[in-house]
Amino acid sequence: MHQRLIILFVVIAVLLGACGGNEPAGTSTPVPTDTPIVQPTLTPVPATPLAILVLPANLDPETSNLYQKTVYDLAQASGMRFQVRNAFTTADLEPGLQVVIVLPPDPGIAALAAAAPQVQFLAINIPGVAPGGNISVLGNNTQPDIVGFLAGYTASLITDDYRIGMLLPKDNPDAVRALNAYATGMKFNCGICRPFYYLPWSFPQYLEIGTDEDPANYDAYADILILQYKVRTIYLYPDIATPDLINYIGITGVSMIGTVSPVQRPAGWVMTIQPDVIKAIQNAWPGLVSGQGGITVQSPLGLADVDPGLLSPGKQRDVEKVLSDLQAGLISTGQ
Repeated sequence: MHQRLIILFVVIAVLLGACGGNEPAGTSTPVPTDTPIVQPTLTPVPATPLAILVLPANLDPETSNLYQKTVYDLAQASGMRFQVRNAFTTADLEPGLQVVIVLPPDPGIAALAAAAPQVQFLAINIPGVAPGGNISVLGNNTQPDIVGFLAGYTASLITDDYRIGMLLPKDNPDAVRALNAYATGMKFNCGICRPFYYLPWSFPQYLEIGTDEDPANYDAYADILILQYKVRTIYLYPDIATPDLINYIGITGVSMIGTVSPVQRPAGWVMTIQPDVIKAIQNAWPGLVSGQGGITVQSPLGLADVDPGLLSPGKQRDVEKVLSDLQAGLISTGQ
C-alpha cells in the first residue's frame, strides 16, 4: 500500500512536469501596452466674408441711410457681414474682408488696395482714382445729350405755351449738345409746339454765359429769359447752376430743372436729373463679390428731388418711361 502511494506521487509529478515542458525556454507572457492616441488636428474656420461701406460723417442722414440700406441688403443676400465706417486705414483690414465701397474723401484707396489684393474696392465719385487691379470706379456718366433731351421733354410737358429756356456756358461743346438735345426733347413732346399766345420768337430760348463772367451777374441773364423772352421753365446747365442763381430764380415763380441737387430745394425746383449711384452699386455688386475688379462702372441716370406739385405722379411716370427708352437707345437725342 505504501509503495502504491509513492508510485502515484511519481506519476503525478511526471505529468505536471510534462505540462510545463511544452513552453520554450526563455519566453515570457507578453504584457499588454496602451495604444497611442492620435490627437485631432484643429482646422481653422474661415471668417465670414465682410463688406464695409465708408461714408463721410457729415453726409446728410437721408442719403447716408439710403447707402447703408442698399449695401446692407446686398451683403445680407450674399451671406456677408456688413459694417459702416467713417474712416478706413490699413489697420482696418481683417480676415474675411471682401468688398469695400468708399465715398469721398479718398482714404488712400491706392495704398489700401495694394495692401489687400484679395479685397475689391469701389470708389464712388472720388476724384483722381483710376480703375485698375482690384479698384473699380463709378464712371462719369452725365450724358449731356440724354439729360438735355429729357429736360426739354419735361419742361415742355409742364409749361404753358412751351415757354422754356436754358442757361449754359459759352464755348462748351457738351453744353451745346445739351442745348440741341433740349430742343429735340421739346419737339418730341409737342411736335410743332405752337403757342396759344403769339410771340415774335420761338422756343426754347437760351443765353450763353462767358467763362469770365462774374457769377454775381448770372441773375441778369436769368432776368432776360424771364422778363424779355417770357420763359417759364429754365434748364440750368451744371456749370451755371450756382446756389445764388438757383435761389434767385426760386423767388421769381419760374420753374427750374437741373443736374445737381440744391443744398436747400427752392420753390420752383421741378426735379434733378443725375446719375443713379444706388442703381450703379447694385449693378456692380455681383462683379465685386466674384472678385472682378479694375472696371469702370457706368451709372444709369435717374430722377431725384421731384416736386409732385410741379411734376404730377402721372407725368413723372411718363418722364421716367422716356428716360428708360433713351437709355435703352429706343429714342434718339438727335446728336
